[in-house]
Amino acid sequence: MTLTLTINAERWRAHQRTIQAEVPGLIPVIKGNGYGFGLRTLAAEAARLGVAAVAVGIAQEVDAVRAGGWDGDIVVLNPWRPFDTLATSQLSDPRIIATVSRPEDLRELGGRTPRPRVILELLTSMKRHGLAPSEVPRADIDGVTFEGWACHLPKSGDLEEAHFLSATALGPDAAEPLPTFWYSHLSVGAYGGLEYSGGKRMRVGTRLWLGDKQAYSTTGHVLDVHRIKKGERLGYHQHKAPKDGFIVVVSGGTSHGIALQAPTSAQSLKARGVTVAEGVLDALGRSLSPFTIGGKKRPFAEPPHMHSSMVFVPGDNALVKVGDEVPVTTRMTTTTPDEIRWA
Repeated sequence: MTLTLTINAERWRAHQRTIQAEVPGLIPVIKGNGYGFGLRTLAAEAARLGVAAVAVGIAQEVDAVRAGGWDGDIVVLNPWRPFDTLATSQLSDPRIIATVSRPEDLRELGGRTPRPRVILELLTSMKRHGLAPSEVPRADIDGVTFEGWACHLPKSGDLEEAHFLSATALGPDAAEPLPTFWYSHLSVGAYGGLEYSGGKRMRVGTRLWLGDKQAYSTTGHVLDVHRIKKGERLGYHQHKAPKDGFIVVVSGGTSHGIALQAPTSAQSLKARGVTVAEGVLDALGRSLSPFTIGGKKRPFAEPPHMHSSMVFVPGDNALVKVGDEVPVTTRMTTTTPDEIRWA
């Protein structure tokens, strides 16, 4: 009685190999909840691909990636800060590569650990982390093992910005050999079109693991089915049933990430209309759940519980029985399944 992620192993891995062939210097990103698959699973898949290195989000994810079977280089994407004691302690491991985004951190890091391996991050139009153009000349790499420059681009993957940042970092008198550049969020075409004669790497997460949506699916088990009459009270909050129908209790709740979603910017008029419509449904207590029963997404009977959800199916037929599995539309980056099933 679980929330289950089913993976078509052959198809999923074929997609990974396609990306690897299209992106020379591929660096798989393994972070957060492991894109729904788990950090250990992705670490094992990266080892299967035979890549040169992987990237994690934060130092706390390194041990799980090691436990998954990855024993090569690991880039920690979150920039190093002096107060991060775990990240500092890991730098004695020659297979760890830190990201540094401030000149003062670079100077301090070089004084703490004998020649740590370091990538310097450049500030992009993301405006998140990185050295601004005026700070690049002050980047003193004498006390570290310099592994190259990184630029974390916005999702649009602007090739012109990538070229500008490369020129900014190298300056007019770049010496040979040119340092490696580590890119994020460039399209395959843009990455291939980079006019840079030095080494290049591209860190890929979402496209690598989630790019073929037909290669995996999520299902929940039907745990209970109860007939209910219009006006009867139900759930923790004792809302009234809007009409005759059935309460279907399905595995999958807040602990799995069900119905948890970060806010997004509505870019189009249609997207804004959808947001308004969803808000009206929420106000009426009729929010659509991610569970599909009888070919339709059904509304929550009340907000999801920790391990299960109550959904409402109107009419004289519940369409499911206890033990059935029903499809669940999940946002993989916020989903934690109970079980992974390989098909």
